[in-house]
Amino acid sequence: MAKPARDTTPLHTLENVRTVLVNSAHPGNIGGAARALKNMGLKQLYLVAPREFPAANAIWRAAGAAEMLDSAVVVDTLEEAVADCGLVVATSARERRIPWPLLTPRQCGARAIAEAASHPVAIVFGREDRGLTNEELQACNFHVHIPANPHYSSLNLATAVQVLAYEIRIAALEAEKGEPLRYGDWDRPPAKASDMALYFEHLQQSLGELGFIDPDNPRQTMTRLRRLFSRVRPDDMELGILRGMLTAIQNHIHRSGGKGRPD
Repeated sequence: MAKPARDTTPLHTLENVRTVLVNSAHPGNIGGAARALKNMGLKQLYLVAPREFPAANAIWRAAGAAEMLDSAVVVDTLEEAVADCGLVVATSARERRIPWPLLTPRQCGARAIAEAASHPVAIVFGREDRGLTNEELQACNFHVHIPANPHYSSLNLATAVQVLAYEIRIAALEAEKGEPLRYGDWDRPPAKASDMALYFEHLQQSLGELGFIDPDNPRQTMTRLRRLFSRVRPDDMELGILRGMLTAIQNHIHRSGGKGRPD
């Protein structure tokens, strides 16, 4: 029996956008975020290793959105939270030594709605005191920065969630007025975050065997390659081709009994 077609109208795609809170310290912020999501019609809340959850303070802050806490998905790592997502956007308040593709909150909302019609989308928020680590940021396709007052730019976690949830809802309402936004006219879906993570492991291993990088000290090479592929965003078939190329390179190295280039 054929599966019924999934509703991809812009407002319905809100259900395919998940909010991911990483290692939240204060349960009240989790409750506040849950309330913000329900206000804007978003339904997915993922919690990565929360320091205290469930908690009475979270329920109190959630007010009438306690069901968001009941349905929250708790996982141990960010990789688990975004594994099946085709688009992952990280919130970041800091400039980075190696800049990443950056979105404004409005661009983030529009892109999230455009892509949620065809695959899961994740918006990732970091710890209250120090945000996301460089490794976590590099696992995301884009970064989004909320342009707050530079003299007092520290946003409460629940407030930051409210800002981006609002922009996502506004994008959905705007899309309802005209032609629904689509993720391009592409023939294949983008590679999932979990598959990209495996590719980067394979790539680093292959480049080490090739002698292109020092496996123990790759410096910034892998970071820049991650940024390159985040910008390009290969589809699932392209990623399969790239994995096949790496395997062929490794097979050649093993058959030849040496590295690809002299030290």
